[in-house]
Amino acid sequence: MTADPTGEVKVVTLDPDAAASAKGEAEEQARAQRNLGWQLLWQTLTEQKRALVLGVAIGVTWTAAKVAVPQLTKVAIDNGIEKNGPLLGWSVFIAVAGLATGLLTAGRRYLAFRESRWTETVLRERIYAHIQRLHVGYHDRTQTGQLMSRASSDLQQVQQFVVMIPITLSNLAQLVAVTLILAATDWRLAVVALAPLPFINVASRRFSSRIHPAVLAVQNEQAQLASVVEESVSGVRVVKGLGTERVQFDKLRKEADDIRQVSLKAASIRSRFLPAIDLLPSLGLIAVLGYGGHRVVNGDMTIGDLVAFNVYLTMLVWPLRNIGMMVALGQRAAAALVRVHEVLSTEPAVRTPERAKSLPMRTANSAVGAVVFEDVHFGYGDDHQILRGLQLSIAPGESVALVGATGSGKSTIVRLLLRFYDVAQGRITLDGIDLRRLNVQDLRRNVGVVFEETFLFNDTVRNNIAFAKPDADQTTVERAARLSGAHEFILRLPQGYDTQIGERGFSLSGGQRQRVAIARAIVADPRVLVLDDATSAVDPTKEHEIRDAMRTVMAGRTTIVIAHRPGTIALADRIVLIDEGRVAASGQHRELLESSERYREVLAAWATRDDETVAAEVASRTASVPVAGGN
Repeated sequence: MTADPTGEVKVVTLDPDAAASAKGEAEEQARAQRNLGWQLLWQTLTEQKRALVLGVAIGVTWTAAKVAVPQLTKVAIDNGIEKNGPLLGWSVFIAVAGLATGLLTAGRRYLAFRESRWTETVLRERIYAHIQRLHVGYHDRTQTGQLMSRASSDLQQVQQFVVMIPITLSNLAQLVAVTLILAATDWRLAVVALAPLPFINVASRRFSSRIHPAVLAVQNEQAQLASVVEESVSGVRVVKGLGTERVQFDKLRKEADDIRQVSLKAASIRSRFLPAIDLLPSLGLIAVLGYGGHRVVNGDMTIGDLVAFNVYLTMLVWPLRNIGMMVALGQRAAAALVRVHEVLSTEPAVRTPERAKSLPMRTANSAVGAVVFEDVHFGYGDDHQILRGLQLSIAPGESVALVGATGSGKSTIVRLLLRFYDVAQGRITLDGIDLRRLNVQDLRRNVGVVFEETFLFNDTVRNNIAFAKPDADQTTVERAARLSGAHEFILRLPQGYDTQIGERGFSLSGGQRQRVAIARAIVADPRVLVLDDATSAVDPTKEHEIRDAMRTVMAGRTTIVIAHRPGTIALADRIVLIDEGRVAASGQHRELLESSERYREVLAAWATRDDETVAAEVASRTASVPVAGGN
């Protein structure tokens, strides 16, 4: 029931056929996803088929030893007890069969766990490598916790299923062997004993169809919880700084409650079906004791036959119970594989072409690093265009400062140059070659970036500087640190270059982190260097320290500087004003101040923002100083 703008109430009736069709399509899509997930698992298992075949062979041998024990017991009772024959020999045979069963059980379980862990490792490496290949746009839209869940808890579900494969196959072999032996011993009694089996099959199938959506819901909620935890931990400084611990706790409590609810729903389904699957084999055992006892009294069976029959029947209980367990594990694995396949089936929007071109060699006499933007159009959505016909040429060795208001497209230019995204129209060339014709890794090794938000790894200072070239020697690392102005403060650290700088490098100041990041770019030795607002995180009063390092690094290298502070802008050979996705003006600082009103407006706006930031910092420091004589 809806209301139109005039206020008149209209009744909207849903078409039952359309609803049924939509439901059918959803079920078909879910079935297709499950099938793709199982195909993924099958492809992985075929890579280890030799070990799995060996595990199955051990399992079959284990079955032979297992089913031999009741037969030996039967002969020992009939010949050794009823006929007063020798029991020692049969006891030895039973002990040998039991010992063989124990050793084979150990071997079977070792192989099962080894191969299941191998499967988990292969899938984890595959999904991690694929995540690394996916374009930045995918990561912009996807929560980190969701990806972490797929690479951890989902793969554990697959591992728990794979570990049961050799065990279940040997149990099935035991089920078949025992069934044949029971039928050969007394087919009438076998029919009575095995009568519950069809009901177990029906219960297992219904259990499978009910438990799958419940398990998938549990895993989805677990991923949501992982996302909240990841965001709370990675953003702990923001959370504490704003005093919003309670807000994040409420988010976590909501996700935890959701997990509890869907888990209880799954547990309710298990509680309805698994007891029945466990109980049905026991009904056969009761029937055997009643009917078989009469046949022994009547002389149609020996006591040894009845004892063996009962032992065999108890041997059916675990394999039949294992069916229910395997179904549950299979459904969890299927749900996990669907989620893993969602990631692995995502095609990278940015990829290396089949026949990639190579950049011209860098020699002492060659000029490299020419960058050209030719009529570039780009937007992050159909209705959100950022660049509108950008035309920009940067000569080899030239330094260009990009200046513009927030949202003008400066950082987008950097992302396109790195091929985090591809242009919608036009092209970008590096040394005359379209970026889309280059190997992606080769491109990014030749375009070094110092981002606005410096990210350092929880490692030593040395390893952070040598991140792009881990095999760089200490001399190269120290040279880069000297050029970036980081060497002196690094020596003052507790262990110098071997100092662990903590998560994201927060043990260092903003300026120190920026200098380490600049040193990292120097070690990479790119033909094009991009400084993406590299001084924005630094106190304006200390900006000159970073500028000195930037001036040294930029010398003789093609450099794109994104900046808004006059001191940093002055480092560049040329200034380009970006406005509404186009080049609005180009020239020297003084020239633009005189000729471009928009340039003056942009600088004034940024200067006002910096003044407000400094004032806020001063006020914060003043408020933290205790007043003399205060209580």
